[in-house]
Amino acid sequence: TKVWNEHLAEYYTPKNFNFWYFFGSLAMLVLVIQIVSGIFLTMHYKPDTAFAFASVEYIMRDVPGGWFIRYMHSVGATMFFIVVYLHMFRGLIYGSFKGPRELVWLIGMAIYLALMAEAFMGYLLPWGQMSFWGAQVIINLFNTIPYIGDVVSTTIRGDFVISDPTLNRFFAFHVVAVPLVLVGLVFVHIVALHVVGSNNPDGVEIKKNKDEKGVPLDGIPFHPYFTVKDIMGVVVFLIVFFA
Repeated sequence: TKVWNEHLAEYYTPKNFNFWYFFGSLAMLVLVIQIVSGIFLTMHYKPDTAFAFASVEYIMRDVPGGWFIRYMHSVGATMFFIVVYLHMFRGLIYGSFKGPRELVWLIGMAIYLALMAEAFMGYLLPWGQMSFWGAQVIINLFNTIPYIGDVVSTTIRGDFVISDPTLNRFFAFHVVAVPLVLVGLVFVHIVALHVVGSNNPDGVEIKKNKDEKGVPLDGIPFHPYFTVKDIMGVVVFLIVFFA
């Protein structure tokens, strides 16, 4: 109940949030969709160069609802970047990267980098032509690092060419390592935000004017006002997502 009160029921937010403030909660929603759909995909996927492509075909054709889960995961990956870019755009146009919120912005940038790594590693898993050559191009970027480039790219591949060890380690990173980092960073991102308080279109710092109980005079509780508003955003988003 303490966490519920601090971060939702008694977390005071500016009164003048507009639709640009939907995209943070939408990014959280997509993260949940990706993790849940990903868990079901790993139940049927085989990270082996001999079986990977066939296992994706199996998911699409033979697993009940498999096509639906896979499309949720692939469309979800695209939607993740769309909502994150809009979230970042909102941060830029309203100056949410300025003090006292620099840390929130920097953690957000770390989330963005982790997301790119996660998407890149997931792209290799279907083991098609695009997967192979996409991995070839991006891993070869590491060759340009002076002195250690060859060692770094060989270590990432696990071999001198993209092969079974590459697929295995990308699967491990995509399913376990990077999602753990992502979830941890998202948690820290929210904690950092709640320490300094949310920004708003007018730049009013609501923590400056408080009553005798320490309640911001310019703020309203996040729940129920913005939880209800966010549900409306979620409904519109899900209509677009499933369409």
